[in-house]
Amino acid sequence: MRKTKLDPFVFWTSIVFILLVTVLLVIYRKSAEPVLDNVMTFITFRMDWAFQFLTFGLFVFLIWLAFSKFGRIKLGEGKPEFSSFSWGAMLFTAGMGTSIMYWSMIEPISYFSGPPFGIEPGSNEAAEWSLTYGLFHWGISAWSLYAFPTVVIAYSYYVKKRPSLKISTALSGALGKYADGWVAKLIDVLVIWSLVGGLGTSLGLGVPMVSAVVGSILSIEPTIGMDAVIVILITVIYSASAFLGLQKGIRRLSDINIYLAVALALFVFIAGPTSFILTYFSNSFGLMLQNFTFMSFHTDPISKGGFPQGWTVFYWAWFAATAMFMGLFVARISKGRTLRELITHMLLWGSIGGWIYFMVFGGYSMNLQLQGVSDVAKTLTEQSGPAAVVEILRSLPLDVIVLPFFVIVGVVFLSTSMDSATYILAAVATKELQPGEDPARWHRMVWGAILAVLSISLLLVGGLRVIQTSAVVVAVPIFVIYLLLLVSLIRWLREDFPNENLNK
Repeated sequence: MRKTKLDPFVFWTSIVFILLVTVLLVIYRKSAEPVLDNVMTFITFRMDWAFQFLTFGLFVFLIWLAFSKFGRIKLGEGKPEFSSFSWGAMLFTAGMGTSIMYWSMIEPISYFSGPPFGIEPGSNEAAEWSLTYGLFHWGISAWSLYAFPTVVIAYSYYVKKRPSLKISTALSGALGKYADGWVAKLIDVLVIWSLVGGLGTSLGLGVPMVSAVVGSILSIEPTIGMDAVIVILITVIYSASAFLGLQKGIRRLSDINIYLAVALALFVFIAGPTSFILTYFSNSFGLMLQNFTFMSFHTDPISKGGFPQGWTVFYWAWFAATAMFMGLFVARISKGRTLRELITHMLLWGSIGGWIYFMVFGGYSMNLQLQGVSDVAKTLTEQSGPAAVVEILRSLPLDVIVLPFFVIVGVVFLSTSMDSATYILAAVATKELQPGEDPARWHRMVWGAILAVLSISLLLVGGLRVIQTSAVVVAVPIFVIYLLLLVSLIRWLREDFPNENLNK
């Protein structure tokens, strides 16, 4: 196999930009935080309608595309490169990570204490909406934001045969002659920054949660040193996985991850209040389906309670900021699939995986709260999210076994997110990547080392939050990229299928 060549401009500019911006944000974080918070407020309160129309519009467009004649378009020649199970495992673990473990327990409790629509906190009505909004936020809308860039990138890579896993290449249908210029290069650098920041968010949630559980097992207080040890452990695992490549490393780790995640959910489902979990999910799922359109466009302009901006719009911006990475990764592993398969599998399997975790862990957590077994809401308010997670896990039978198993699942989840990210960072900074090729191993290892050093440094100096916020702020230019991707795809479809009426 031929050697893949580095894209020097994207590689060196990205590294310099990441280091420079990170150092500046950390040094001036006290003055940077309010500025970034103001930008965040602008995004969530002034662009709420824009992100809501984008998200719902993408969902409608994807459904049309999947079941139109274009849905039969095949991505590449031959059979799929991966089995359906491994393919689904990789796309789910890359997209969700430890975030689903954390939020499936914490989000319903948060809504119970701070419900939408002016509902009284802690009331029966608040409890009915608690799981409903969790299912909504981690369902089809979120996966629509992930699936659309995937479709365009996969079309560019396999159908247009542009041998490059870069967002700028997928935008070439819209950018035209500017697709190879400095604007395109800067777009790729921006995507790398959004990916690094998105990983910061995953680590910012996952590492303290795992650290809190380890501290509970050992009966010691979690420390920054413990966080650093966990990051080093994760680095060793994801570096080994990324070194081995897609087939031998990332695929196998993702398969293991899914088995472990399902085993954990199955145990909680059986050991917990199974009947309540099922009936609560059924009621919440029905409530979500009944109000899906309303929840998609709810902005609360009269009461101005801030719930849709603080939760829904924030989530759409967060998912949009990390969606380019998902698009690049899932496009790479989707050889041999049709557009219909790609869209339906991402929307359905991605959503179902999230719904199962919210059903089990959200239902279990809410039962603890409603039955008065444990005041998780109080722990969440007075202590922290990780402390609330420990309290929930401690209430389970066989907690001596459950807690270490939870740590293993958390570490593997973080590792699968990081190994796929390392792979894509190397792919974006590579000039050409033919179907079936991987970025150079040394290149993957370099990005693995950069992410590890960056993560530990930010944990030690306490600068992780400002990096997380800056990653979501990137969602503003990413919003424009979504529109350009749409233009690209429509132009390509018109060009490749001139006799088809796109309005049918």
